[in-house]
Amino acid sequence: MAPNAETHDVLNQPPPLTGRNLYDTNGPLREAAEWSGAAWIGGRASELGSVLATAETARAAEDAHRNTPVLRTHDRYGNRIDEVEFHPAWHQFMGLAVENGAHAMPWADARPGAHAARAVLMSMLAQIEPGHCCPISMTYAAVPALRREPELAAAWEPLITASEYDPGLRAPQEKAGVLIGMAMTEKQGGSDVRANTTTATPTVDGMYVLRGHKWFCSAPMNDAFLVLAQAPGGLTCFLLPRVLPDGTRNPIRLQRLKDKLGNRSNASAEIELHDALAHRVGEEGRGVATIIEMVNHTRLDCVIATAGGMRQSVTEAAWHATHRSAFGSRLVDQPLMTQVLADLCVESEAATATMMRLAAAYDTPADAPFRRLATAVAKYWVCKRGPGHAAEALECLGGNGYVEEAPLARRYREQPLLSIWEGSGNVICLDVLRALATAPETGEAFLAEIGPAAYADERLGEHVRSLKQRLASGVEPAGARRLTEDLGLALQAALLIAHAPAQIADAFCETRLGPGRGLGYGATPVKAAKAIVERHLPVA
Repeated sequence: MAPNAETHDVLNQPPPLTGRNLYDTNGPLREAAEWSGAAWIGGRASELGSVLATAETARAAEDAHRNTPVLRTHDRYGNRIDEVEFHPAWHQFMGLAVENGAHAMPWADARPGAHAARAVLMSMLAQIEPGHCCPISMTYAAVPALRREPELAAAWEPLITASEYDPGLRAPQEKAGVLIGMAMTEKQGGSDVRANTTTATPTVDGMYVLRGHKWFCSAPMNDAFLVLAQAPGGLTCFLLPRVLPDGTRNPIRLQRLKDKLGNRSNASAEIELHDALAHRVGEEGRGVATIIEMVNHTRLDCVIATAGGMRQSVTEAAWHATHRSAFGSRLVDQPLMTQVLADLCVESEAATATMMRLAAAYDTPADAPFRRLATAVAKYWVCKRGPGHAAEALECLGGNGYVEEAPLARRYREQPLLSIWEGSGNVICLDVLRALATAPETGEAFLAEIGPAAYADERLGEHVRSLKQRLASGVEPAGARRLTEDLGLALQAALLIAHAPAQIADAFCETRLGPGRGLGYGATPVKAAKAIVERHLPVA
């Protein structure tokens, strides 16, 4: 044998999962775009799906994650600059998202189905590189809050909706487009924003001077932030620009960047406000009521990004199992693996249907009562399912999934964020109780949404009857999680019964609502497991 001869051949490994259009190979997403009124986005979605499927884009996602943002508090001469440097791959994804309208499509082109169409694009972007979706989401979500101040919206909205990505800190009027962030929470309060101590002092020219701190400032290189501070009239919402119109930098000090579990391509900062100038948004004392519309839209995006992550998990797991053999047969053909994969696929399709119905509700004013409750329900349930789904998919790859070169390692660390961001589990479940108590029409609209499907499947019908009994008798806070979970299951079952193939809806109802349901993926065998997996393979 020659001294440099190879020791072995590389066999029984799947080929790279690249070159497979993320939209064209995703039947459930294409079908959901049709029934949600967003079929018109198909051409653009296919173009974006092709770009996102390349090996170069996959490498860029890895580069953006591995080369994390770097904080520069001062320049070489000692001048305070408070800037964050990003890898070029980050800017690549930001440009792709902005150019395709993921940051502002419904506001720039308010045609029917615009929110649902944007959900299609956002879910694909989140599937490949989720970190950049944070600033994109906040920019999208800021517009409804800014519209509380028409004069402010008139100045900022044209820049927000522009389709050109223009990074760097400059005066807003000198930029081709701007991005918006958010900084709500403080050390002492977290989600209890009414405990905020940052003060807002009015000036003679109608501005406010903000002094205090924020514990989490997402995307600190964005051009402005919606923040909460204590004005003379109480907790109030403000728009805080990074750079003032004269080109001077607002005294927003970046103290440090968070060393996060996941979402590492994106920067999250701790900041101090040293008498920074800000515009009031909404009335004094109405800060929570003003910013809640932004929060609701970002909660929608948590659902969208989780669904996108589930799709990535399913395709990676099914692709691996289709191309790898063990003990004499392909993994995908082994009954127990087939059941696990099918269960993961059903979960993914249920999440996709939920995100599309929820996004479509933002397109229809008449859906406002349903949207109010369904946003909270979906934010809790879909996002809560994300981490376990990623873990099971990763396990389908065995040790191959538990390495950084496999994208499921990144996905495993990303999914918990979407359950935490914009209200962790208990906060969201208590919001469900609040909606039901203060706006009974939300519960009525929700039950009307799931009613027709409940007559079509006895398992769902029994589940809904139980739900109605609990709602009629009242639910204490200690029972809020179970109630929200059951509302989420009811909505997903109803959507699959209405829109998915019968084998998908039957599998969901049997494994989630049936008497023999188990706790783990694959614990309850389903009849059409092989066909379900084939439906979800990344094949056009």
